[in-house]
Amino acid sequence: MSDPSIPDPPDGTGSESPSSSRTGAAGPAPTEPDTHRWWALAVIATAQLMVVLDATIVNIALPSAQHDLHISNANRQWVITAYTLAFGGLLLLGGRVADLVGRKRTFIIGLIGFAGSSALGGASAGQEMLYLSRALQGTFAALLAPSALSLLTTTFPAGKERAQAFGIFSAIAGGGSAIGLLLGGILTEWLSWRWCLYVNVPIALLAVIGALTLLKDRAGTKGAHLDIPGVLLGCLGLVAIVYGFSRAEPEGWTSTEVLTVLSVGVALLVAFTWWQGRSPNPLLPLHIIKERNRAGSVIVMAMATIGLFGSFLFLTYFLQNILGYSPLSAGLAFLPLSAGIIIGSTQISARLLPLVAPRFLLVPGLLLSAGGMFSLTFLDIHSTYAGHILPGTLLLGFGLGLTFLPVISTATMGVADRDSGVTSATVNTAQQVGGSIGTSLLNTIATTATATYLTSHLAAAARKGPLTPAERTIIVNTGTVHGFTVAITWAAIILLAAAVVGAVMINRKSPRAGRPTQGVAAAPPGHTA
Repeated sequence: MSDPSIPDPPDGTGSESPSSSRTGAAGPAPTEPDTHRWWALAVIATAQLMVVLDATIVNIALPSAQHDLHISNANRQWVITAYTLAFGGLLLLGGRVADLVGRKRTFIIGLIGFAGSSALGGASAGQEMLYLSRALQGTFAALLAPSALSLLTTTFPAGKERAQAFGIFSAIAGGGSAIGLLLGGILTEWLSWRWCLYVNVPIALLAVIGALTLLKDRAGTKGAHLDIPGVLLGCLGLVAIVYGFSRAEPEGWTSTEVLTVLSVGVALLVAFTWWQGRSPNPLLPLHIIKERNRAGSVIVMAMATIGLFGSFLFLTYFLQNILGYSPLSAGLAFLPLSAGIIIGSTQISARLLPLVAPRFLLVPGLLLSAGGMFSLTFLDIHSTYAGHILPGTLLLGFGLGLTFLPVISTATMGVADRDSGVTSATVNTAQQVGGSIGTSLLNTIATTATATYLTSHLAAAARKGPLTPAERTIIVNTGTVHGFTVAITWAAIILLAAAVVGAVMINRKSPRAGRPTQGVAAAPPGHTA
């Protein structure tokens, strides 16, 4: 974002792009702030909320959809993974498309496509139609998400308003997943699982109207070309990685299919990195991720998302299968987590980020999140929501709220305007792939721990005599919760490791530490989403 209103960072990271990139293809950037910028933020935030919601809203609706469409247990995962595969695999391409053809245009195309594919999914007459619609949703989300974040960075280039805008955006990015679980419960219980998809249509249409009337953007880069080899290597590599992790739970980590797919994915990503250093029009310019703060922010975002998605997965099953909550009650139970994220982002991080170094917010935030996650490792079949789950989720949400804003702001700062779309896509890719990996990895850990527990305890109990149905149920439920707590322990460890990464790699100073007091954007560049 090398806009004339933003001084180049003293380390020169923002000066590597030609001067022409400072003004964009359509001429010099306006010096006066957009008078409709807060309404524009509402449009951008609405679109982002829709994308984030869709990653979780279908989870609670899945049992009903599976029953109606006669989907087998082996194939039900594709309702989720068809979306995450397309989304995670195509995000970098979506970011570069936004840079080439214009972010506003890409944003609107993404909204219209997302609405159409959602309507197709809601009208599904069979499982294949539902899988196709979910893949199309992921494809258009890959256009929508990076253009939304890129429009945010250019609408709020500097100052306290940037911190406030990113605080709102971060709260939506972090809390939207939990809101999706609540909304999925409401729609499934009161209407139908199909409305978990139909609900996107009116939201997207309102956002399109707002985008046409409120959003401003420079034209796309003239005469530029897509890096086709980079598209193939990067997208196929990410798809292979995400697909490999999605298959690890049903097939096992040592299966030939999983090891082969993951190996191919790693090889493709290595080839992608090699090619990006040689391509005349790289899909992901390597200077974007070579900067220390930016790279650290990407890693922290991916690791934090692993922990967040792990908590969603296991707490949803614990509430419904162990405590007997309805879908709506389970969704309501996640509201304190969302509230913690929103308060941490908008009331703490947004106020302090212009005054302190980013790591003084994100490191304590990650430590609080790890503490909240660790408190959930003490769950058992007799635990209650108020006494055991609520305190941990409040601490987890508040800590992640402190974390997301400085990570996103650091990740997207100091980038040349022509690279803002692909930078935003890189941040979103870290978040999406982190969520996919978290779900697959932690679920595999949980199921393995549960299977080991049940094998030993059921055999030991059987040696003492025949088991009654009630006794067997107690052992099975205890084993299931044991698997949850083992996986949650690993989620807490991952959050602790993210705190270490943030402390070591993200060393950007406070804007007041000897730099021009122009707010957040006056500090050196960073990276994440």
